Amino acid sequence: MSPDEQIKKLREQINYHLYRYHVLDSPVISDAQYDALYQELLKLEAANPELVTPDSPTQRAGAEPLDAFEKVTHPAPVLSLSNAFDVEELYAWRKRIGRLLPEDTKLDYVVEPKIDGLSVLLTYRDGHFNLGATRGNGTVGEDITANLLTMYALPKQLPVDPASSFAPPPYLVVRGEAFFPLDKFEELNQKRLVEGEPLYMNPRNTAAGSLRQLDPKKTAERPLTLYCYDIIVWEGEGVPEKQWDRLSYLRELGFPVSADVAYCPDLECVAELYGTWIEKRNEIKYEVDGIVIKINDQPLAQSLGFVGKDPRGAIAMKFPAQEMTTKLLDVAVNVGRTGIIAPNAILEPVEIGGVVVKNATLHNYDEIERKDIRIGDTVLVKRAGDVIPYIIGPVTDVRDGSEKAINPPTHCPFCGTEVFRPPGEVAIYCVNAACPEQLVRRVEYFVGRSAMDIDNFGSQTAALLIEEGLIKEVADIYFLQRQDLLELEGFQEKKVDNLLNGIDASKAQPATRVLTAMGIRFVGGVVAGLLLDALGSIDRIASASLEELEEIEGIGPETAAAVIAWFQQPTSQKLLEKLRLARLNFAVEDQESQSVAFEGMTFVITGTLPGMTRSEAKSFIESHGGKVTGSVSRRTSYLLAGEAAGSKLDKANELGIPVIDEASLLQLAEEG
Repeated sequence: MSPDEQIKKLREQINYHLYRYHVLDSPVISDAQYDALYQELLKLEAANPELVTPDSPTQRAGAEPLDAFEKVTHPAPVLSLSNAFDVEELYAWRKRIGRLLPEDTKLDYVVEPKIDGLSVLLTYRDGHFNLGATRGNGTVGEDITANLLTMYALPKQLPVDPASSFAPPPYLVVRGEAFFPLDKFEELNQKRLVEGEPLYMNPRNTAAGSLRQLDPKKTAERPLTLYCYDIIVWEGEGVPEKQWDRLSYLRELGFPVSADVAYCPDLECVAELYGTWIEKRNEIKYEVDGIVIKINDQPLAQSLGFVGKDPRGAIAMKFPAQEMTTKLLDVAVNVGRTGIIAPNAILEPVEIGGVVVKNATLHNYDEIERKDIRIGDTVLVKRAGDVIPYIIGPVTDVRDGSEKAINPPTHCPFCGTEVFRPPGEVAIYCVNAACPEQLVRRVEYFVGRSAMDIDNFGSQTAALLIEEGLIKEVADIYFLQRQDLLELEGFQEKKVDNLLNGIDASKAQPATRVLTAMGIRFVGGVVAGLLLDALGSIDRIASASLEELEEIEGIGPETAAAVIAWFQQPTSQKLLEKLRLARLNFAVEDQESQSVAFEGMTFVITGTLPGMTRSEAKSFIESHGGKVTGSVSRRTSYLLAGEAAGSKLDKANELGIPVIDEASLLQLAEEG
């Protein structure tokens, strides 16, 4: 296609998706996929400026308001921001605006969470809430005053505190974001589940739909809240010129302002904060898809003007994508180490956050039925940090009738045993203790990196040794004979020696690893550490009462009951005896003190390390007193780099930051 045809097609696609997102509150693609279309259009228009027209999506913000609401013309344009997707693009933004400033201009910044909700404008006259509107197309929005009045977070009169010495301007227009706290969103979906109503897919669209109800009583039923972050226009005096002071000013007047806002004296601080936010984004109690960086000096920021519809004095840094849409091709069935039969989605491959995702968990068959997920559906998939990708729900608007229902199996697909569903549980089980698939999963877990971490012992090896009868229970791993292994096809002397050496080395693993590897329900590495810190040994845990376990900080009743039940099983007692014979560590060794070799040092990790995962490297550094951040800056002490290090390595070299590999890290720790 010619550039003209490409641009026309992209505009049609983007306008359609803007309509679904802003008007219908029912998108059919993810934010990241929309961003990709938008960036493609930007590049084409930049290369062909004569084809840019005023009605292009790049020249306006938002979408047209709904006809069902009264229209509101905003007192000033309410614009969106241009996006940066990594630290390099952040520095490029600073370089661009630097050309418009005196050479020695020093800028400081305010960083705010980019909340994924509905942008609203709040108008006050003589301190009284007078009008509330959506952003709409940036010039004209929808009058949703009655709906906003149902929100407890909205100040109806300013200042909220009668004792405050702050007097509001006679005319004030404030911008904020209405959203669902994640816990409230879950509560709302649970209520709908009980009432037999379809579940909402995500908080953003639900918040937008809630505020655009024609009946305010419907809005009042939704637990929405609000954060404010900008002053659009005002009359009179008193409004500070610095954005950081404006946020304090808004708080003093009684507006809710996020506690996660931060002041940064320079751009390096912003870059470091961006890395920190990426790491903690899944711990925040509301949806965020990035951070917003504003020049603190607002008059200076406004003097920089605009590029198209984007103000130059601020930029949004988007986080790596966590959600994408793709096709559900089929459903596979897995049997876990406890016998749980779990459905697993087979997907048309899609890249999410730099990782190609081909599979995702469907949790259980009840959830499949609740969400009405079908084979052939276009589905929204989420991958958050190290969490296993999962399907949020189907995009039902694009169904064509060829989709097929997903039914739970009646028999275990691996051993043919009829499945069992305990009363009150959503899970279905294979109750055959001899089911070969269960033993494979138990062995995989036992030898895995989070447990005994046995080198050269993958899932294929586990399946083969079980099939050959050399492993009938997990503890048999420590009693494998060299000659038996050499008789197996493909097991040459070197391979056998490596496997046996890995097994022998695992005997030195600490008791926390041993306890984790046992596969007790609710007992992962953290809980194993809590139990052993309190009681000192696995034998002491085995003899503890329910009351003793529940008294340990961090151990709840369910976990305590699961520990008691596991140690009471004859099969567990047999496993313990065999592991004792193998001379594994059952007690915590006394340690003089935690290492402080890296105290005061800041590390950044990039690339693939040969001997540990990134999370293991992070834990190792922190256990030696160091700190790990997500972005390279002048404050970085070392960049720990593996294979495919990428842009962080370039940045470290540019700033003169020492670059080390895994072996050097271990040597640093030893040398202190």
